[in-house]
Amino acid sequence: MAKGRYSRLQARKSFSSTLILILVMFTFIILILVAFGMLYLPNNSADSSRKANDLTTIVHNKVDSSERDDGRQEHWAEVISWEPRSFIYHNFLSKEECDYLINLAKPHMQKSVVVDSKTGKSKDSKVRTSSGTFLPRGRDEKIREIEKRISDFTFIPVEHGEGLQVLHYEVGQKYEPHFDYFKDEFNTMNGGQRIATLLMYLSDVEEGGETVFPSAKGNYSAVPWWNELSECGKGGLSVKPKMGDALLFWSMNPDASLDPSSLHGGCPVIKGNKWSATKWMRVNEYKV
Repeated sequence: MAKGRYSRLQARKSFSSTLILILVMFTFIILILVAFGMLYLPNNSADSSRKANDLTTIVHNKVDSSERDDGRQEHWAEVISWEPRSFIYHNFLSKEECDYLINLAKPHMQKSVVVDSKTGKSKDSKVRTSSGTFLPRGRDEKIREIEKRISDFTFIPVEHGEGLQVLHYEVGQKYEPHFDYFKDEFNTMNGGQRIATLLMYLSDVEEGGETVFPSAKGNYSAVPWWNELSECGKGGLSVKPKMGDALLFWSMNPDASLDPSSLHGGCPVIKGNKWSATKWMRVNEYKV
């Protein structure tokens, strides 16, 4: 019996050490990016485009529309919120990569499901009305390139990531507010708790389809483009889908506690179609 308690204690220490190392590395790299002017931090100056709670730069301004040698437009990252910790990486994917993921997923799309917290199994639910499919980690060269880029941006090893989930929302389809972290013992057995989520927008959406954080901190009704949001989008911190952009948000705080401000949802699509790809990252290595 003592041996069993010792094994559990060892596992907890390993969990804490791994999480602390990841968070320290992430903080260190953020400071480096800030020092070199590659990442915008919130401030109280008159430059509203650099405030953490002002998202006008996401769809209204571009740094440079020219393309790089790899076919992607010039990209940059910015902080949009500290509660939850959220970041936008503009032009994370090229149009060709977005089209590739959509075409790869189309033949395999099925009705989206949710996880039953009591059993750990998938079940149908009215809170999620999209269709989707999973692309296995490391499926092909293009997927591996994208996963390596995700790892470089998040500073989380590729082995800690689940396979990409491609989702499609038609008019009227949505995903009601939810947490990406787990509250059951079943889903944490393989790879541990979900620490962060990277949501990549594969298409533009004419109206609706925002990613909204209803529990985020800040007054967002003062932004000049407030009237462009749907009623659902006005329910908190909202990010309008823009093809190629990636939204990174953390479900856990630096002290390893779960972050309730990471509550988020997908607003109903009002006009157009919404395609996205999601990568969830775990505290420990995730076995595929």
